[in-house]
Amino acid sequence: VAFPYFVDLQRPELLVNNTINLYLTTEPDVTVGVWHTVPGSRAAEAQGKDQRWYEEALADAHPIIIYMHGNVGTR
Repeated sequence: VAFPYFVDLQRPELLVNNTINLYLTTEPDVTVGVWHTVPGSRAAEAQGKDQRWYEEALADAHPIIIYMHGNVGTR
């Protein structure tokens, strides 16, 4: 996926439906920015939900797929 330069990566909901920005602390002094996107099958359920709903969705029984994009400055 190619995004134009100067895109606010902290607001993925403006670019990708059903997506929020989160930060995970993986170890002391290391924080990783991630986007959590729920699948289209949960799109209606995700409409208008806040960050708490997305965080709780990470702990439910649905599978999680992690995509590692690399380190070139974009997600």
